[in-house]
Amino acid sequence: MSERTLSHSISSSAQLSRRVAAMGLVALAASLAACGSGSDNTSAGATATLAVLETTDLHFNVRSYDYFKLAEDKSYGFERTATLVRAARKEFANTLLVDNGDTIQGTALADYEATISPIPCTQQLSMYKAMGALGFDAGTLGNHEFNYGLPFLNQVLGGGLEVDGVDASKKCAGAGFPMVLANVISNKTKKPLVQPYTVLERTLVAKGTDGKEVKLPIKIGVIGFTTPGIMNWDKRYLEGKVSTEGAVEAATKYVPELRAKGADIVVALLHGGLDGAAYSPTMENPGLHLSKVAGIDAMVMGHQHGVFPDTAATPGFNLPGVDHKAGTVNGVHAVMASSWGKALGVVQLALQWDGAKWTVNKSASKSELRNIQSKNAAGANVYVDADPAVAPLIEPQHQAAIQYVKTPIGQTDFRMSTLFADVGDPGAIQIVNQAQQAYVAAYIKANLPQYAALPVLSVSAPFKSGFQGGADYTDVAVGPLAINNAADLYLYPNTVYAVKVNGGDIKNWLEAAAKRFNQIDPAKTTEQQLISSFPGYNFDMFTTADVQYEIDVTQPVGSRIKKLSYLGKPIDVAQEFVIATNNYRATSGKSFIDKLDGSGTIWASPDANRDVVIDYIRKNPAVTRAAHGAAKSWRFAKATAAGPVVFSSGANALAVAQAAGLANVTLLAADDGSGKGVSKYAVDLSK
Repeated sequence: MSERTLSHSISSSAQLSRRVAAMGLVALAASLAACGSGSDNTSAGATATLAVLETTDLHFNVRSYDYFKLAEDKSYGFERTATLVRAARKEFANTLLVDNGDTIQGTALADYEATISPIPCTQQLSMYKAMGALGFDAGTLGNHEFNYGLPFLNQVLGGGLEVDGVDASKKCAGAGFPMVLANVISNKTKKPLVQPYTVLERTLVAKGTDGKEVKLPIKIGVIGFTTPGIMNWDKRYLEGKVSTEGAVEAATKYVPELRAKGADIVVALLHGGLDGAAYSPTMENPGLHLSKVAGIDAMVMGHQHGVFPDTAATPGFNLPGVDHKAGTVNGVHAVMASSWGKALGVVQLALQWDGAKWTVNKSASKSELRNIQSKNAAGANVYVDADPAVAPLIEPQHQAAIQYVKTPIGQTDFRMSTLFADVGDPGAIQIVNQAQQAYVAAYIKANLPQYAALPVLSVSAPFKSGFQGGADYTDVAVGPLAINNAADLYLYPNTVYAVKVNGGDIKNWLEAAAKRFNQIDPAKTTEQQLISSFPGYNFDMFTTADVQYEIDVTQPVGSRIKKLSYLGKPIDVAQEFVIATNNYRATSGKSFIDKLDGSGTIWASPDANRDVVIDYIRKNPAVTRAAHGAAKSWRFAKATAAGPVVFSSGANALAVAQAAGLANVTLLAADDGSGKGVSKYAVDLSK
């Protein structure tokens, strides 16, 4: 029987050695007790608390550092979450630390280690190396784990992925903790690509009925699930090699197996969140339905970069069966710990021992989030300190990534930002569209003569539009352009796709994108928020004089695009076009138009949009507002509102709007009161 205490903290090899020895003694004692004369029965009625600690969507933010701005940012970073983990371990005698995926992608350091200077098989990924300082118990894979392909994933997980195109015999450094994933199947073996679950044998520090401490064995089942969207988003890597099944189907199959193997409790790691839609095996966020599978005691969630439980009760999470106060989903205690290491999820499971096994006392259990950011008495932001053990572990790679992103590629004469992209400034978006359009047009001319007569257009979106707070905007200063600036212009590791559509499709596509805005009532005299909860990264737009249209925000969703024209004439709904976009939109954008389910794709390029932007700037190093940042395709349809129409953006950035020619924008308040470091602005729709 292999057992160890659940609460552990490793800060040096010497401490680790002493701890291993100590754990061995504890394990031996517990093993003798459990396997001896049945003395565990004398502890019937004992109670314990197991704190399940969750990180999720770390996105390789080891450090509290912005590689785009080349500056520290204390509002996120695993090095600060690590401090919360250590504090929790001091508070709770028994902890289980799990990671919920989207871990190995998301920063320039991640790209550096995956594609620029790929780490050798013998070297542990910096993210996993940092996590090793905390001793994670288990983890699962998010959709972004597949972004760099299966051979890379096989390497960083240590080898053993039995799937076509991968050397499963390869033995590499690995993550350092067991990965579980129940709903991705290898087509080669017809079995899960990664072990579907693991059973962790541990020793709990409990309290007997006499109030004295007692150590008792426990078996914890951990099972993982990811979003089936991987089959669309990384189709080029996964098609024909793996398949997915629904989280509910996989759980229904494997949770009984876990129980049959003696698991006292089962913890589900769901790289997905909450959605009130009817269940589908391909749904992206099935948490509401997974929680109903019998035998799951706790559920950690992610993918949506949201928070649960949430005292503000995120509107999208106000669903039947969801209780923010209790922190439960259909009675199952759950957490979703934001993203980028901003919070630690804590599920405190109250356990009772009946002499043979543990059960969960739901009424005494609780879920909570612990944030790295708080407010002091004066209302200023305060951050927990970074764990000093983390940064030194990855310092050489951190510095190498910084040097890489400083590589010069051009010069700009204007501030390229998404600060006012929501109200018409194309400053950071036009150059992305120009790069994508030129790239696709050149390929079609050389390789796809059947489409050579079709106009090639491009859409892109403001990928950073304030969701994460005042620093979450693309904002490139006047002056030299380096790779980090191009990475800021195109945040995600998407690849360029080309889709064939007609004029009618373009109108419907733009109607879907216009969900970015709330419907404005012109007669309302009180403030109205312009921006809806529709993500900024879905606000696709053209930025060319060739395409012109108005967005009438006084109209309901689906009826907002007015005066849509191409080359000065009303667009012909039957005319065919090629649109340059990204793999994400081209394959999973059916909510925009049907053809964005992959059926409209005429070319799936192997090149990342970001690399295409970098190459374009290298070929056009003199970037100017006149040539690359002033082409407005859209404007708001004129309307007179009785009260102010407001939106939030970066602090005190009115000069950016004015420089972009947005004379209808005014600053209302330097601080909008949200605590996110943003200002409140008004837009005059009558101008």
